[in-house]
Amino acid sequence: MDLKGDSDIENALRRVGELLDADGHAYAIVILGGAALNLLGIVQRPTTDVDILAFANPETPQPTALREPPEPMPDALLRAARAVARDMTLDEKWLNTGPALQWRAGLPPGLARRVHWRRYAGLWVGITDRYDLIFFKLFAAADSTGPVSVHYRDLLALAPAPEELEAAAAWVKTQDASPAFTLVLDKVVKHVRKDLGFDDATSAGRTR
Repeated sequence: MDLKGDSDIENALRRVGELLDADGHAYAIVILGGAALNLLGIVQRPTTDVDILAFANPETPQPTALREPPEPMPDALLRAARAVARDMTLDEKWLNTGPALQWRAGLPPGLARRVHWRRYAGLWVGITDRYDLIFFKLFAAADSTGPVSVHYRDLLALAPAPEELEAAAAWVKTQDASPAFTLVLDKVVKHVRKDLGFDDATSAGRTR
Protein backbone atom coordinates (compact mmCIF):
# COMPACT_ATOMS: atom_id res chain seq x y z
CA MET A 1 0.00 0.00 0.00
CA ASP A 2 1.20 3.52 -0.80
CA LEU A 3 1.53 6.43 1.56
CA LYS A 4 -1.32 8.51 0.16
CA GLY A 5 -0.13 11.95 1.18
CA ASP A 6 1.27 14.10 3.97
CA SER A 7 -1.08 12.73 6.65
CA ASP A 8 -0.10 9.12 5.91
CA ILE A 9 3.58 10.03 5.84
CA GLU A 10 3.38 11.90 9.13
CA ASN A 11 1.40 9.06 10.69
CA ALA A 12 4.03 6.50 9.66
CA LEU A 13 6.93 8.63 10.90
CA ARG A 14 5.13 9.40 14.17
CA ARG A 15 4.57 5.69 14.80
CA VAL A 16 8.25 4.99 14.18
CA GLY A 17 9.19 7.74 16.62
CA GLU A 18 6.83 6.43 19.28
CA LEU A 19 8.21 2.90 18.98
CA LEU A 20 11.77 4.22 19.21
CA ASP A 21 10.92 6.34 22.23
CA ALA A 22 9.24 3.40 23.99
CA ASP A 23 12.44 1.38 23.57
CA GLY A 24 14.69 4.22 24.71
CA HIS A 25 16.14 5.02 21.30
CA ALA A 26 16.39 8.26 19.32
CA TYR A 27 17.49 9.00 15.77
CA ALA A 28 17.59 12.00 13.46
CA ILE A 29 17.16 11.54 9.72
CA VAL A 30 16.92 13.87 6.71
CA ILE A 31 14.50 12.91 3.95
CA LEU A 32 13.97 13.98 0.35
CA GLY A 33 11.90 12.90 -2.65
CA GLY A 34 8.14 12.59 -2.80
CA ALA A 35 7.76 12.35 0.98
CA ALA A 36 9.57 15.66 1.47
CA LEU A 37 7.50 17.32 -1.26
CA ASN A 38 4.30 16.14 0.42
CA LEU A 39 5.34 17.29 3.88
CA LEU A 40 6.31 20.74 2.54
CA GLY A 41 2.89 21.04 0.89
CA ILE A 42 4.35 21.31 -2.61
CA VAL A 43 2.55 18.23 -3.93
CA GLN A 44 -0.19 15.97 -2.63
CA ARG A 45 0.32 12.59 -4.23
CA PRO A 46 0.93 8.98 -3.22
CA THR A 47 4.47 7.77 -2.67
CA THR A 48 5.73 4.27 -1.98
CA ASP A 49 8.53 5.17 0.41
CA VAL A 50 10.43 7.69 2.51
CA ASP A 51 13.98 8.19 1.25
CA ILE A 52 16.67 8.97 3.83
CA LEU A 53 19.48 11.22 2.59
CA ALA A 54 21.35 11.70 5.86
CA PHE A 55 21.56 11.03 9.57
CA ALA A 56 22.25 13.65 12.25
CA ASN A 57 22.79 13.92 16.00
CA PRO A 58 19.42 13.39 17.74
CA GLU A 59 20.61 14.84 21.05
CA THR A 60 20.37 18.48 19.98
CA PRO A 61 17.03 20.26 19.47
CA GLN A 62 17.87 21.26 15.89
CA PRO A 63 20.41 18.86 14.40
CA THR A 64 22.67 20.50 11.82
CA ALA A 65 25.75 18.31 11.31
CA LEU A 66 24.73 15.74 8.73
CA ARG A 67 26.46 12.46 7.94
CA GLU A 68 26.07 9.66 5.45
CA PRO A 69 23.40 7.13 6.49
CA PRO A 70 24.76 3.84 7.85
CA GLU A 71 24.18 0.69 5.83
CA PRO A 72 22.36 -1.23 7.06
CA MET A 73 20.26 1.09 9.17
CA PRO A 74 20.49 0.68 12.96
CA ASP A 75 18.58 -2.36 14.25
CA ALA A 76 16.22 -0.34 16.44
CA LEU A 77 15.20 1.88 13.53
CA LEU A 78 14.77 -1.12 11.24
CA ARG A 79 12.56 -2.89 13.79
CA ALA A 80 10.37 0.16 14.25
CA ALA A 81 10.03 0.73 10.50
CA ARG A 82 9.13 -2.91 9.88
CA ALA A 83 6.53 -2.87 12.65
CA VAL A 84 4.93 0.20 11.10
CA ALA A 85 5.07 -1.49 7.68
CA ARG A 86 3.06 -4.40 9.08
CA ASP A 87 0.54 -2.17 10.84
CA MET A 88 -0.02 0.12 7.84
CA THR A 89 0.42 -2.52 5.11
CA LEU A 90 3.43 -0.77 3.63
CA ASP A 91 6.40 -2.18 1.76
CA GLU A 92 8.93 -3.57 4.24
CA LYS A 93 11.54 -1.11 2.90
CA TRP A 94 9.28 1.92 2.91
CA LEU A 95 11.88 3.70 5.04
CA ASN A 96 15.19 3.32 3.25
CA THR A 97 18.63 4.83 2.64
CA GLY A 98 18.54 4.53 -1.14
CA PRO A 99 19.82 8.11 -1.72
CA ALA A 100 22.95 7.51 0.40
CA LEU A 101 25.05 7.09 -2.75
CA GLN A 102 24.56 10.80 -3.35
CA TRP A 103 27.20 11.48 -0.69
CA ARG A 104 29.89 10.15 -3.05
CA ALA A 105 29.05 12.69 -5.74
CA GLY A 106 28.31 15.56 -3.33
CA LEU A 107 25.30 17.44 -2.00
CA PRO A 108 24.08 20.89 -3.02
CA PRO A 109 26.18 23.52 -1.19
CA GLY A 110 24.63 24.67 2.08
CA LEU A 111 21.95 21.99 2.17
CA ALA A 112 22.38 21.26 5.89
CA ARG A 113 21.62 24.88 6.85
CA ARG A 114 18.28 24.82 5.05
CA VAL A 115 16.81 21.59 6.46
CA HIS A 116 13.40 21.93 8.17
CA TRP A 117 13.19 19.84 11.34
CA ARG A 118 10.17 18.16 12.91
CA ARG A 119 10.10 15.88 15.92
CA TYR A 120 8.03 12.73 16.29
CA ALA A 121 8.83 11.42 19.79
CA GLY A 122 12.10 9.48 19.37
CA LEU A 123 12.55 10.47 15.72
CA TRP A 124 13.77 13.82 14.44
CA VAL A 125 12.87 14.22 10.77
CA GLY A 126 14.66 16.82 8.69
CA ILE A 127 12.90 17.78 5.46
CA THR A 128 15.13 18.84 2.60
CA ASP A 129 14.40 22.44 1.62
CA ARG A 130 12.54 23.36 -1.56
CA TYR A 131 15.70 24.95 -3.01
CA ASP A 132 17.67 21.72 -2.69
CA LEU A 133 14.77 19.63 -3.93
CA ILE A 134 14.95 21.60 -7.18
CA PHE A 135 18.54 20.38 -7.59
CA PHE A 136 17.67 16.74 -6.87
CA LYS A 137 14.53 16.75 -9.02
CA LEU A 138 16.33 18.30 -11.99
CA PHE A 139 19.02 15.63 -11.69
CA ALA A 140 16.39 12.88 -11.45
CA ALA A 141 14.40 14.27 -14.39
CA ALA A 142 17.50 14.35 -16.60
CA ASP A 143 18.50 10.88 -15.43
CA SER A 144 15.11 9.28 -16.13
CA THR A 145 12.53 9.89 -18.83
CA GLY A 146 12.77 13.66 -18.92
CA PRO A 147 9.59 15.72 -19.39
CA VAL A 148 7.19 12.76 -19.01
CA SER A 149 8.54 11.54 -15.66
CA VAL A 150 7.11 12.08 -12.18
CA HIS A 151 10.40 13.82 -11.36
CA TYR A 152 9.75 16.35 -14.10
CA ARG A 153 6.21 16.96 -12.84
CA ASP A 154 7.59 17.42 -9.32
CA LEU A 155 10.13 19.89 -10.69
CA LEU A 156 7.38 21.97 -12.25
CA ALA A 157 5.47 21.86 -8.95
CA LEU A 158 8.56 23.28 -7.25
CA ALA A 159 8.30 26.23 -9.67
CA PRO A 160 11.99 27.18 -9.71
CA ALA A 161 12.85 30.79 -10.51
CA PRO A 162 15.22 31.25 -13.49
CA GLU A 163 18.21 31.77 -11.21
CA GLU A 164 17.32 28.68 -9.15
CA LEU A 165 17.05 26.58 -12.29
CA GLU A 166 20.42 27.91 -13.48
CA ALA A 167 22.08 27.09 -10.15
CA ALA A 168 20.53 23.62 -10.14
CA ALA A 169 21.70 22.92 -13.69
CA ALA A 170 25.26 23.97 -12.83
CA TRP A 171 25.28 21.56 -9.88
CA VAL A 172 23.72 18.69 -11.84
CA LYS A 173 26.51 19.00 -14.41
CA THR A 174 29.01 18.23 -11.66
CA GLN A 175 27.23 14.94 -11.04
CA ASP A 176 27.69 13.63 -14.58
CA ALA A 177 29.98 15.49 -16.95
CA SER A 178 29.44 13.20 -19.94
CA PRO A 179 28.42 14.97 -23.18
CA ALA A 180 25.39 12.69 -23.60
CA PHE A 181 24.03 13.51 -20.13
CA THR A 182 24.68 17.23 -20.65
CA LEU A 183 22.61 17.15 -23.82
CA VAL A 184 19.70 15.51 -22.00
CA LEU A 185 20.00 17.96 -19.10
CA ASP A 186 19.98 20.95 -21.45
CA LYS A 187 16.81 19.62 -23.10
CA VAL A 188 15.09 19.19 -19.73
CA VAL A 189 16.05 22.73 -18.68
CA LYS A 190 14.71 24.04 -22.00
CA HIS A 191 11.39 22.23 -21.39
CA VAL A 192 11.17 23.64 -17.86
CA ARG A 193 11.79 27.18 -19.08
CA LYS A 194 9.08 26.74 -21.71
CA ASP A 195 6.54 25.14 -19.37
CA LEU A 196 7.07 27.80 -16.70
CA GLY A 197 6.91 30.62 -19.25
CA PHE A 198 10.40 31.98 -18.68
CA ASP A 199 11.17 32.44 -22.37
CA ASP A 200 7.83 34.16 -23.01
CA ALA A 201 8.47 36.53 -20.11
CA THR A 202 11.96 37.30 -21.39
CA SER A 203 10.69 37.96 -24.91
CA ALA A 204 7.93 40.23 -23.58
CA GLY A 205 10.48 42.21 -21.57
CA ARG A 206 12.62 42.79 -24.65
CA THR A 207 9.72 44.17 -26.70
CA ARG A 208 8.69 46.77 -24.16
